[in-house]
Amino acid sequence: MLAAVCAVTATSGPALARPPDLSNGTAALTVWQRSVLLHATRQFRDVKNAIAAGYLPTTQCVPGMGLHYVQRSLAADTNIDPTLPDILIYEPVAGAPVRLAALEFFRADADQDLKTDNDRPTLFGIPFNGPMTGHPLPPGQPTMPIHYDLHVWLYQDNPAGELATDNPNVDCK
Repeated sequence: MLAAVCAVTATSGPALARPPDLSNGTAALTVWQRSVLLHATRQFRDVKNAIAAGYLPTTQCVPGMGLHYVQRSLAADTNIDPTLPDILIYEPVAGAPVRLAALEFFRADADQDLKTDNDRPTLFGIPFNGPMTGHPLPPGQPTMPIHYDLHVWLYQDNPAGELATDNPNVDCK
């Protein structure tokens, strides 16, 4: 029931309509939205639970983000469900297990054209960033498509804002 209430589908709008700039920290989740996400993901604070749920770790830490654990079936799905994040982001911690830092919601761009954005998805009415080119992946991995994404710094404070892409507090060392 909660998933049905929270599910948010892609919105359509005029081509090249730009979302609000989330990097300055002005967009934020409500207390209710934050609580939905926390309730759905708290079990993933233990990375073993994430792996058991099908989240596969990447081997490279992305500066300002961390280690991405991807649930491929969710990332390939076109549904946006706040209770099922596509990617979990963990921060490496020296001498300790990784620590859950953020959630990432991901959608491939339907037409794979950087010049159009009429399929921009939203989460709780907040537009995703993009479209953007795929990021470099390790050799042997399939190429990442042009996509939209939205980071939610739910478990790690981010002075840039809870919906900013990068977090200056996350270090890969």
